[in-house]
Amino acid sequence: MPAIESLLNALQETGEDRSVLEASDTAHLVVEGNTVLSAKTVPGLELVTQETATGIAATVLVREGVRIERPVHLCFGVVHPQGLQTIRMDLRLERNASAMLMAHCLFPRAEEVRHEMEATVEIGEGAELDYREIHFHGPFGGTTVIPRSSVTIGSNGRYRGDFTLTTGRVGMLDFNVSVHAAEDSITELTARVLGSSSDQITIRESVSLDGDNARSIIKTRIALTDEATAVVTNITEGNAAGARGHVDCMELVRDRAVASAVPVVNVTNPLAKVTHEAAIGTVDLRQMETLMAHGLTPDEAVDVIVKGILR
Repeated sequence: MPAIESLLNALQETGEDRSVLEASDTAHLVVEGNTVLSAKTVPGLELVTQETATGIAATVLVREGVRIERPVHLCFGVVHPQGLQTIRMDLRLERNASAMLMAHCLFPRAEEVRHEMEATVEIGEGAELDYREIHFHGPFGGTTVIPRSSVTIGSNGRYRGDFTLTTGRVGMLDFNVSVHAAEDSITELTARVLGSSSDQITIRESVSLDGDNARSIIKTRIALTDEATAVVTNITEGNAAGARGHVDCMELVRDRAVASAVPVVNVTNPLAKVTHEAAIGTVDLRQMETLMAHGLTPDEAVDVIVKGILR
C-alpha cells in the first residue's frame, strides 16, 4: 500500500475525514518519514519545507492581518514498523493574524519508531493561534514521541495548545512546552493522555506570565491502567501586575499504574496571582455504582468514567 494511503487510513481512524486534504480552500502538509508527499497553501499562508536525512524542516508564516478560515492540516507519520522522523518547525503569525493548525501524528504499525518534533512558535501582537496535536498509535507500544515547543506570545495575543494521545499504545512520551506571554495575552494549554501496559508518560508544561494582565490556564488529564507510569510537572510564573494563572491536573490510576503530579507556582510580582489544584486517584466507586445501576457492566462503567476525564 502506498505510504500516503496508509497515512490517510490512519487519519480516518482519528475521526478526521480524509477528503479534507483534497479541498481546494484548505492548506495541508503530508510527510511520511523524511518525504514530503503532498503540500498545499492558501492566500496569506506561506509554507516552505526542506527534506533532511531523518525528517523535514518547515517554515510556516501567516501574514499580518490574515485570518485563515479553515484549519491547516499537518500530517506527520511513519507507516513502517521501524523508523525515525525528526520535524523542525518555525511557525510565525504576524500582527493580528489568526489560524488553526491541526497536527495529525500517525504511527499505525510502530514497533520501533522514534518521532521527534522541535517547534519555535512566535505569535505577534493581537494574533491568535489554535494548535491541536492529535496522535494515532498502533497497538504495539513501540513508539517514542518527543515533542518540544517554545512559544512566545505578543501583547493581546492568544495561544491555545491542545495535545491528545488517547488512541493506541502510547509507548514512551516525553512532552515539553514552554510559553512566554506578554501583556494582556491569553494562554490555554490542555493535554489528554491514556496510558496502558508499560507505557511511560512525562509531561512538562510551563507558562511565564511576563506582561501585565497576562492570563493562563494549564489543564492536564491522564488516565493509566496496568503498569503504566506518568510524571506531570505544571509550572506557572506570575511576573507582572495583574497576571493571573491557574493549574488544573487530574490523574486517574487503576491496577498497578503509578502517577505523580508536581505543580510549581512562582510569583515575583505582588499584584500577580497564581493558583493550582492536583488530584490523583482511582475510579470513583460511587460513580461506578451509579452507572452500573443504569445497566452498564463494571468495565463499561470504567470506560465511561475514563472518557469523561479525557474530554
